[in-house]
Amino acid sequence: MHSEVLLGLLIPFFGTALGASAVFLFRGKLNPKIQKCFLGFASGVMIAASVWSLIIPAIEMTEDSGGALPIWFPAAVGFLAGVAFLLMLDHIIPHLHIGSSRPEGKKSSLGKSTMLVLAVTLHNIPEGMAVGVVFAGVLSGDTGVSVAAAFALSIGIALQNIPEGAIVSMPLAGEGMSRRKSFLYGSMSGIVEPIAALITVALTSVIVPALPYILAFAAGAMIYVVIEELIPESQEGVHSDIGTVSAAFGFVIMMVLDVALG
Repeated sequence: MHSEVLLGLLIPFFGTALGASAVFLFRGKLNPKIQKCFLGFASGVMIAASVWSLIIPAIEMTEDSGGALPIWFPAAVGFLAGVAFLLMLDHIIPHLHIGSSRPEGKKSSLGKSTMLVLAVTLHNIPEGMAVGVVFAGVLSGDTGVSVAAAFALSIGIALQNIPEGAIVSMPLAGEGMSRRKSFLYGSMSGIVEPIAALITVALTSVIVPALPYILAFAAGAMIYVVIEELIPESQEGVHSDIGTVSAAFGFVIMMVLDVALG
């Protein structure tokens, strides 16, 4: 079981590294239409994962526990706490979004490349937490979270990490960085996911009753990223429906994965 859990925690990172390897196959910067497609797809996956893999299980766990709290309470509190957590990180960590020349977060002397990587790393923290908390549910054995459902989320996050890896590595190469270094930067933007997942597993194993709150917390953090950054970036520039259509496909694919495997 522990080897399965470790594999599940690492799958999203493999997706990021696979996407970053696109820098060896293509030259120049990423086509804006393809970038919009990638961002939209990632948005759809994250929204569906937040609902089917995190919020609904959080509500079901609360209902099954038969406690005095309303069944919606842990999900609502956890969700808002997740939003607040990402809002805080957004204001603290210096980062630069792709296509922008204005850094966000605290003032810093960090280079543009480093801040681009930090922007995607910031996105990946809640994704790592989401994967970690569902596998923590599997390890606890009495939450109703199946191994298949946990792997469905892990695979879904990995799928949306493939374009994210490319979105980091290719612009870096387009600005003159070597392909090998661009690949390394792109891959390392995803290393925070298994780290965040392991920390979440460790915390949740200690406080199992908090699992519904942590599930919803991860959902709130992911939705923050989608609304604050991914959707606006997918709609920048000349109007196009590419980002919207891609979000719909990402949503459906993640929903089918979760329902079919979960």
